[in-house]
Amino acid sequence: MLTRVEVLGRIYRAGFDVIHEEVSNGRFYVVAKKIKEPISDDKPSNGILIRLRRYGKGGKIIGVYKLRTMYSYSEYLQPYVFKQQGLATGGKISDDYRVSPLGHFLRKTWLDELPMLINWMKGDLKIVGVRPLSTHYFNLYDEDLQELRTKTKPGLLPPFYADMPKTMEEIQESERRYLNAYFKNPIRTDWKYFWKILSNIVVKGKRSG
Repeated sequence: MLTRVEVLGRIYRAGFDVIHEEVSNGRFYVVAKKIKEPISDDKPSNGILIRLRRYGKGGKIIGVYKLRTMYSYSEYLQPYVFKQQGLATGGKISDDYRVSPLGHFLRKTWLDELPMLINWMKGDLKIVGVRPLSTHYFNLYDEDLQELRTKTKPGLLPPFYADMPKTMEEIQESERRYLNAYFKNPIRTDWKYFWKILSNIVVKGKRSG
C-alpha cells in the first residue's frame, strides 16, 4: 500500500502536474498533465536516513543528511503542497500533510537534524549560516539574496533563530542582515549570532513552528 503523498510524489517525479485528486468508493483517483521530462538524476530513498538536494556555496547542489520526517517521495511534492497550502508563520508550509506522526516527534526534538553534522564534518556546512534550501524554496527568494546566499556555505544554526522572523519578507531581511555583517567580519558575526541563537533555543525554547 502506498500513501497518498507517495502516490502524488511519484507522479510529480515522473514529470506530471496534478490537476485534480479525489477519493471515490474507496479508490484514489488523480488527474494529471505531463509538463516535463521525468527526474532521473537522483536516487529516491525509503530509509530513515535521507540525503536531500540543497543549494550550497557557489550554487552547487549538495546532499544534506537528515532523518526522514516526511512520507516517501515527499520532496517531489513541495511545489504542489505550497500551491495548495501556502506558507505559515515562520516560513514553513502551512499544515504540511507530508509530515508523518513520527516526523512531528523528530522535528519537535530536533533529532531529525543530527545527521547534518555529517555535512559539517565533510565541509559542506558551517556552524552558523543561512539554511540550505531546496530548489523550490530557493526560487521564492529575491534574486539579489539568492546571489548573496551562494557566496558562502549554509549553516547548521540559521540566523532565523536569532531574529525569529514571521513572514517571508522578514526571513529574507533577517538573512540579508546576517550575510552583510558576515562578509564584513565573519568571525565576529558568527560568534555573536551563535550565542544569540543558543540563548533563544536553549533558554527561551524558541522553535520554527
